[in-house]
Amino acid sequence: MERGFTTGSCAAAASKAAAYMLLGGKKIEKIRIDTPAGIAYEPRIEEIHRGETVVCCAVRKYSGDDPDVTNRALLCAAVSYDDRHTEQSEIRIRGGNGIGTVTRPGLDQPVGSPAINTVPREMIRKEVREVMDLFDYRGSLTVELSVPGGEELAKKTFNPRLGIVGGISVIGTTGIVEPMSRKALLDTIRVELSQLRASGSDTAVISPGNYGLAFMKEQYDYDLDRAVKCSNYIGRTLDMALEMGFHGILLCGHIGKLIKVSGGIMNTHSREADARMELMAAAAVRSGASHETLVRILSCVSTEEAYGYLMKEGIEESCMETVMEKIGSYLDRRVGGRVQTECMIYSNVYGLLGVTGGALELLNTAKEGLI
Repeated sequence: MERGFTTGSCAAAASKAAAYMLLGGKKIEKIRIDTPAGIAYEPRIEEIHRGETVVCCAVRKYSGDDPDVTNRALLCAAVSYDDRHTEQSEIRIRGGNGIGTVTRPGLDQPVGSPAINTVPREMIRKEVREVMDLFDYRGSLTVELSVPGGEELAKKTFNPRLGIVGGISVIGTTGIVEPMSRKALLDTIRVELSQLRASGSDTAVISPGNYGLAFMKEQYDYDLDRAVKCSNYIGRTLDMALEMGFHGILLCGHIGKLIKVSGGIMNTHSREADARMELMAAAAVRSGASHETLVRILSCVSTEEAYGYLMKEGIEESCMETVMEKIGSYLDRRVGGRVQTECMIYSNVYGLLGVTGGALELLNTAKEGLI
């Protein structure tokens, strides 16, 4: 699997190249920077426009084997002389077209700032400062980043959910894109939890996704889109929420995912574990299901089909009580009993299937926290 380079690395390289051409007066088509990971990056410089007081150029992002929507996007930097007189030489960084603006607290940058994270800012300043020292320039420079088409690209990212509007984010902590979506997803979960906590909420509603959106809205007047999307990483999300000091965590989702938690499975991806029908059958055994029903359940493709067989025997309520008891026990074990954990399970076909003891009360608390 081939690595790529972050938007932060691309922005730093473009900024360095533009600064070099502005201060040195010479066109260059390649530049080298050192990423925080210690790996050198030497991209080709594109879209060069030189003037007496400003130079613009771009670096095309390469994401390696990572499925990144910003792959091949141009990270543009316009470096200009800053004629504001200050005692110190400064490098000011601004966001232009296609760079998002932060509108909600809890992110790396304060509300109102361009979504250019701390490490990329440090990288830009380090590389541009190196050029300023090379040419013995003691004035100040302004770096303005932009991304052609960035606003459209951002619609395919998590930015709209995070409250970043108008474009993409310039991000990265190592400067390198590892060909894995897992870390990016976990980072996004952490950001969403952080934003929720920063808003003053003590209760985190987490959900694998928007499956059941209409049901939750109609039955409980709760917009599941406001929940933190934990995908398959239920256990890791619980860990993060505990770390951030939430007082209550409500797990809400479809039986197809959450039945796995009744077996202590905290990563619900099918590559990690399945056992959906085995867990449905185990609950059915405890409720006195017939041998015929157990065989049918174990042959089912979906949990909703299996639930239908429970209904035929009239044991669905008993089974779900067992399932919810098991889920409650495993959630509590994961957080060490240090925070209230509750769960709601539903089906698009059958509606609400089961809740733990304090789930509905915790849901109301979460709704109050969103007002």
